[in-house]
Order: sequence, then structure tokens, then C-alpha cells
Amino acid sequence: MFDRPSTGEKAVLVHVDVGVGPDPEELSEFKELAMSAGARSVALISGSRKTPDPRLYIGRGKADEVKSVVAEEQAELVIFNHALSPSQERNLEKEFQCRVVDRTGLILDIFAQRARSFEGKLQVELAQLRHISTRLVRGWTHLERQKGGIGLRGPGETQLETDRRLLNGRIARIRRRLLKVESQRDQGRRARVRAELPTVSLVGYTNAGKSTLFNLLTEAGIYAADQLFATLDPTLRRVDLPGNESLVLADTVGFISQLPHELVAAFRSTLQETTEAALLLHVVDAASLQRAVCTTEVNDVLRQIGADEKPQIEIFNKIDLVEQEQPRIERGEDGMPRRIWLSAKTGEGAELLSQALGEFFRQEQVLKLMKLKPQDGRLRARLFQLGKVQSEQVTAQGGWEMQVELPRKSFERLMQTESDLEKRIVA
Repeated sequence: MFDRPSTGEKAVLVHVDVGVGPDPEELSEFKELAMSAGARSVALISGSRKTPDPRLYIGRGKADEVKSVVAEEQAELVIFNHALSPSQERNLEKEFQCRVVDRTGLILDIFAQRARSFEGKLQVELAQLRHISTRLVRGWTHLERQKGGIGLRGPGETQLETDRRLLNGRIARIRRRLLKVESQRDQGRRARVRAELPTVSLVGYTNAGKSTLFNLLTEAGIYAADQLFATLDPTLRRVDLPGNESLVLADTVGFISQLPHELVAAFRSTLQETTEAALLLHVVDAASLQRAVCTTEVNDVLRQIGADEKPQIEIFNKIDLVEQEQPRIERGEDGMPRRIWLSAKTGEGAELLSQALGEFFRQEQVLKLMKLKPQDGRLRARLFQLGKVQSEQVTAQGGWEMQVELPRKSFERLMQTESDLEKRIVA
């Protein structure tokens, strides 16, 4: 067997179209993924098959072609744009005598480089450990050094069993840490619920422009770049809308086709901002030829995390790159905004998004005219606290006639706690 190299910048890229024709956009995304991971591509080998080969994924002839290119270019790494089984990965490494990384491993590596927060690093490590737990053959001796190795092995225990036990121990510790972080996030969510601040979550395909749009709306100045997975760690900021409305905007990790299940599971606590949001802003790259496919991929991930039933407004971003496209709002049959065309980079159409958000959350409001008695001072103060008092007049009996706009949830809770409230409602 060969020794795994500590670095692997010189890479041969392999892409096989299985059962479908070639897709230039998919190849372009694959190259960008490899570049994002720090690989220096020395060759791209593509082909097509009706079905993957169970042993090598590619056929014998294509494997020989890759092997000769690896030897000629002295490549240290072969990257496949496909999910490989553990046995396929091992067979290919024996064949090429260099390290082989599949699409899942490539995306995990990018995430490991991009993670900045403590929680993000834990989540990526958890995903990586889950991935390599199926690939414990050799090359993972660093796990043993974390606990010393000698003296830990049971009678008759093989190196593989030792590695697996140490790996499972590390996974359990990371899960316990993430549970603590998750409880802190829950406290923040409960505080926002008490403050009646709705959460709006930005979702979309990676590099659709979510962070640029987030900066436009919040002036947060978070990192935004024209690269895949520029944002991993969620960021939340308060946004004030016209009409004294406020909300919390959440910027989340971008999605991608064939997003590893390990990542979806590991980032579940982060993605909970999306599952509990009142509204999703689905950011789409309007300049992409694959925007319909990307939209489907994002909706598939939303389905995986249980957020597919959430209300959505599609934001068609980057219209500055599309000829003859102008900022506009497209509405559904109910007259509510369904799609907004804008450019987060130039700011064109930003006022339309603010308008649409205001319209959406106003439909979640109830407008009531109430007549309060002089002894209802506590209820009057509660109405000022929970809603927006549009008008107020003192009655001849010393009470108040108030026109109040309230969030629907606040009004429903108030109806439950104030038994006489229904008698106070005039209209």
C-alpha cells in the first residue's frame, strides 16, 4: 500500500455522465468546487456510462486513462464529481496509487476551511467523522494519538476496531458540545418570540448572492465573495421596515446539488433558523442557466429539514448581469408578492423587497376597534405594549376607544388570557 500524502494540491478531476448527456454548467461547478478546496487542476477527464461500475465506478479503460495521467502529471490527488462507496474509493486508490476524494469529501473539505465559529467547526468535524467512519481502513491514526493509543486496546482488538472506538468516542463528545450550543440558540429564539419579532431566513443555492443581499438590507458588512460556500456560520440582524415594522433576518449556509447527508444532519441546529422562520426569501441567481435546477435542489434540501411548507418569496438576484431585466414585483392570484427581481450588488430593487416584506407581515396583523372601561387601564397598557395604537379617544365614561393593530398570534394569546376582551371589541 501507498502512504497517504499530507498535501494534495495537484489534482486530476474525473466526471462521468451516468445515464444523461453532458452538462457544461455541472462541469463548471465541479471545477469551481475543486478550486475552492485549494486543488490545482492539472487535467479533467470526462466520460459517460449507462450505469456506474460497482468496483471502480468508471470502466477499466477510463481507469487506465486516469492512471496514466496521474503518473504523467505526478498528481497527488484524484477528485471524483460523484459519491463513491467506501469499497470503490479503496479500489481506486490501489489502482492510482494516490489519494482519491469523492464529491462528498470535497464539499466537507471546503466546509472545514470556511468554518469560523466554534459551532461551525464542531458541525463540520462531526460531518467529517461520520463520513470517514465508513472508510476506516488506514490513514486515520491521528485519532489514536488523541487518547494515547497504547494501553487503550482491549484483548484481541484490531487496529480497525480501536480506530472505530476512538472515532465513536469523539463523535459522542462533539454531539454533547453541540447540544449545549443548541440550547443557547433556543434561548435566543424564545427571546425573539417574546419580543414578537418574526424571523426571515435567506435560503438559496451557494453563490446566489445571499450574503450580499443580507449586507444590503442590514448594513452588517459580513463576508461576501463570488465563491462557493462563502458563508457557513449563520448571522442574524434586526431590520426595520417602513411603517415601524421590524424583523430578524438570518443569513444561512448555501445549498448545492448532492449536498452530503452528513452535512445536512450536522448542520441541523444551524438550519433550525430556517425551519422556525416565519418567511423564507429564496435567493436565485437570475443570470444562471441552471436556475430552475438550482431552485429544485434547494427545495429538496428544505424538504429534508422540514421547511418545505414555509411561505416563500423568490428573490431573482443579479439582474445587473441579465440584459433587459428591470427591478419588479411579480404577484400571485391573491395579489401578494411571489417573486422579486433585483440586484443586491447595485441596490436596484431593494425598496421593492422592503415593500414586499411589509405587505407580507401586514397580512399577519389584525386591526381591531376596542372600547375600554375606566378600570381597563392594565389592558390598555398591554395593548400599547403588544401592538400599534393607530388612534385613541377618551370616552364620556372616562374609558378609551382605541384602534389597534396587533400581530395575529399576540391577538390570539390575548383572547385566551383576557376573558372579557371579546366584549370590548367594537369592530
